Amino acid sequence: MGDYQLQVTIDQDSGFCFGVVYAIDMAEEILAEDGYLYCLGDIVHNDEEVDRLKALGLRIIEHADLVGLHDEKVLIRAHGEAPETYKIALENNITLIDASCPVVLKLQNRIKTSYDNNEKILIFGKHGHAEVVGLEGQTNGNALVFQDISELDNADLPANFTLYSQTTKSMEKFYHVKDELLSRGYEVKANDTICRQVSNRDKDLPAFVANFDKIVFVSGKKSSNGKVLYEVCRKHNPNTYFISSVSELDKNMFAAGDKVGIAGATSSPMWLMQMVKAELERY
Repeated sequence: MGDYQLQVTIDQDSGFCFGVVYAIDMAEEILAEDGYLYCLGDIVHNDEEVDRLKALGLRIIEHADLVGLHDEKVLIRAHGEAPETYKIALENNITLIDASCPVVLKLQNRIKTSYDNNEKILIFGKHGHAEVVGLEGQTNGNALVFQDISELDNADLPANFTLYSQTTKSMEKFYHVKDELLSRGYEVKANDTICRQVSNRDKDLPAFVANFDKIVFVSGKKSSNGKVLYEVCRKHNPNTYFISSVSELDKNMFAAGDKVGIAGATSSPMWLMQMVKAELERY
């Protein structure tokens, strides 16, 4: 242990959700057999984990690349895909390894059913996020996506509509959005479609972070879930630092004898948090 004698504890509830574990397990199995595998977009919003899998042969492609690809295997990550992706795969004789999260698939089906029933659909989610693009695809792009209630201030909304949410959004913010829309006089059929593995982290993290002098929150910068959970940590422990890799740690963040807690997003690998712990213990 180093001069600072930091007492470091990892939140054992942090780390990959089951949807991400499922996708990565499928990828590793095929990589071990075939030596390479195409993946449509980053398999997880964590650059460190993506780099690890690239070293094993994972080849990240974008939707534009899919059109020119034929007779290959392509992994669909946990975020899910729009119907158009399946159509292209069929035309190009592409074998899809579908690792879509079951929670996301259920949400896609619910949105498609609503759309087929001619309901007007609003989706509370991040513009351009992979999951949200897949959800929009269930409505042929006719759903209205917004990531902040202020975007609806001047929107021409129907008198009644159905509200859904990206699975990794904050539950607190979702219900705030619902109440605000009701207060504006709209008839809202609200569907709480937030993943409980994510929302339960919202509840568990405050108790964890209260036990420490400092919190190191480990997450990829592109992770929507990471942004939500980081804010939960910071709200309950202002001495919270956001890092994406060990190289972003700075000894000046800490004082001798600090109790330090490490937490992460549902897209943060446990091996990376363990590396952070080992580095802190060297201080």
